[in-house]
Amino acid sequence: MTGHPAPSGPCIVVAGGGTAGHIEPALALADAVMRLRPDARVVALGTSRGLETKIVPARGYPLELIPPVPMPRKPTLDLLKLPLNVRGAVKQTRDVLERVGADVVVGFGGYVALPAYLAARGRVPIVVHEANAKAGLANKVGAKFAEHVAAAVPDSGLSDAQIIGIPLRQSITSLDRAALRAEARRFFGLDPHAPTLLVFGGSQGARSINEAVAPVAAEFARAGVGVLHAYGPKNSVAVQQVPGRPPYVTVPYLERMDYAYAAADAVLCRSGAMTVAEVSAVGLPAVFVPLPIGNGEQALNAGPVVSAGGGLLVPDDELTPQKVASLVVPLMADRNRLAQMSAATLGTGRREADEVLARTVLDVIKK
Repeated sequence: MTGHPAPSGPCIVVAGGGTAGHIEPALALADAVMRLRPDARVVALGTSRGLETKIVPARGYPLELIPPVPMPRKPTLDLLKLPLNVRGAVKQTRDVLERVGADVVVGFGGYVALPAYLAARGRVPIVVHEANAKAGLANKVGAKFAEHVAAAVPDSGLSDAQIIGIPLRQSITSLDRAALRAEARRFFGLDPHAPTLLVFGGSQGARSINEAVAPVAAEFARAGVGVLHAYGPKNSVAVQQVPGRPPYVTVPYLERMDYAYAAADAVLCRSGAMTVAEVSAVGLPAVFVPLPIGNGEQALNAGPVVSAGGGLLVPDDELTPQKVASLVVPLMADRNRLAQMSAATLGTGRREADEVLARTVLDVIKK
């Protein structure tokens, strides 16, 4: 019995661990590379702390673990340890790059990317992708000695970046929401005909969103609106159902995001770069509730969609049950407005970023 021959093509190392916002673009790029070059190898870098330990193996890619190098936001003892932590992580990352025979390192920011950039510098070509409206420290460092820099939107703080959007999974970019709607609503136990709102706050959920939306369950039902609410695996919600009206369905986590998008007519969500890109690509009207911490990038991420008329922005501290009842319930009942918003948000979406970036990465290797 003979096995498959080992791949003889290039080895691409992707560095984008920690959150789904860093991991998913890296894996979307990996999928696009494999479509273009089936003989290639893609290896992901990550740490034991991040979601990558679950997501990467589930998508069929090898994962190499390196020590995490969190970037302290304030002057603390961790800041004094930073050079030592970085040095150790860079050495281990360099060992990985040599062992796997890396031909290029593609970084997506976050605390996995910084040691990857420093380990590759002067040895392996580097490509940087920035998903957020405001670039983080790791990508600012990496961009200084990268062969190519790409960004999702203009004015991210990385000069001369090619603006391509965010690499997205093919299950999202090829999604035909109308064709999948009936199947998706059956999957979640939703009303097959009612206008449906999708509510989620990222992979861990968002307590402020839960506390503002769940108490309005009966008002959604009485208005003839169905709701699919992902409340987060560490949270819980209690909702009031109204007999004979569209159900308010709660789940801890959305394993099938494609079904969730297909089932929905609009979405209430955070405005992480990945979420905004996916919502725009599938053409869903959105009520964005930016995460109130960080450097304000979530509000900036939502800006283009809101300006185009495809979304509304509600600050986190203004999202109350009363606000949801007065703003979101009437919106869900206005089919004409939802259709206009859908067309507007679809106009801001980019579906081809994965292949654009994959071709760039493969071209860098040829140089």
